[in-house]
Amino acid sequence: MQFKDYYQVLGVPRDATADQIKQAYRRLARKYHPDVSREPDAASRMSEVNEAYAVLSDPQRRAAYDAVGAGHRAGEPFTPPPDWDDGFEFSTEGFEGADLGDFSDFFAELFGRMGARAAPRGARPSGARGEDHHARIVLDLADAWQGARREITLRSPQLDADGRVRLAARTLQVQIPRGVRPGQLIRLAGQGGPGRGGAPAGDLYLEVQFRPDPRFRLDGSTLVTELPVAPWEAALGAVVPLALPDGHTLRVRVPAGAQSGQRLTVRGQGLPSSPPGDLELVVRVVLPSAHHPKARQLYEQMAAALPEFDARRQAAADAESGGNRP
Repeated sequence: MQFKDYYQVLGVPRDATADQIKQAYRRLARKYHPDVSREPDAASRMSEVNEAYAVLSDPQRRAAYDAVGAGHRAGEPFTPPPDWDDGFEFSTEGFEGADLGDFSDFFAELFGRMGARAAPRGARPSGARGEDHHARIVLDLADAWQGARREITLRSPQLDADGRVRLAARTLQVQIPRGVRPGQLIRLAGQGGPGRGGAPAGDLYLEVQFRPDPRFRLDGSTLVTELPVAPWEAALGAVVPLALPDGHTLRVRVPAGAQSGQRLTVRGQGLPSSPPGDLELVVRVVLPSAHHPKARQLYEQMAAALPEFDARRQAAADAESGGNRP
């Protein structure tokens, strides 16, 4: 995907005011609108102009675009970082009118997910009630095991007196419920947009995501991780320790004859939701290094004592019988 420089498309500076952006759009619309233009590429140019204006005329989209687009040039390969919009606070209303089919893949990649994060049906503001807002927060996996109280800072795009987009920050104390899942919405009543004429404020919906963890990943409510074991633990069976995301240690039974890649399931030790998820362990047999003199001596003794053992033939037989199937 290539980066689109919407400021270049409209021919305005990055600090252009809302009025300057509107004027540039009107000028280009008179030049490229297919009903009046004689330019051979009028239709495609008008589509680019419409897309650029849809972003830069909307304070929320413009702030998001400025945040992720800083330092990028038109036409260069571009993939937005996975957590680039963490901590941005947007009103629901700002993303409801975007028809992703009208614009490019670049537009859909940036703003499609934002539109999908609008507040749930039935929670939209009506009358003078304040707008519902939404934001995305990224937590540590351990927060889902323990529950936590976290201080988060949200940035909300606003137009200043000169018609330029500025980010206003606010800090909130948020209670993270135990067992929270990726994609779950945490509702903070009355923390959305202010109401009018004494009407109540809207609500704030926080979409939860987790930072990548070096050891664990979540598959729904199932916690998946590797279980390193020594060759003798795999061959003879053993009970080995495993530290969970919240820091407490679980004792896991490894069956005799376990092989690398084999999966072991521990019921009820995954995400502490209701009902709790499972813990899925992928066995990884870790060999002692032959650079260690004692280990090398033992390897040589095994090679001499088991000359008939053929690892390739054994692996093929295990695969055929399903004995080493994950």
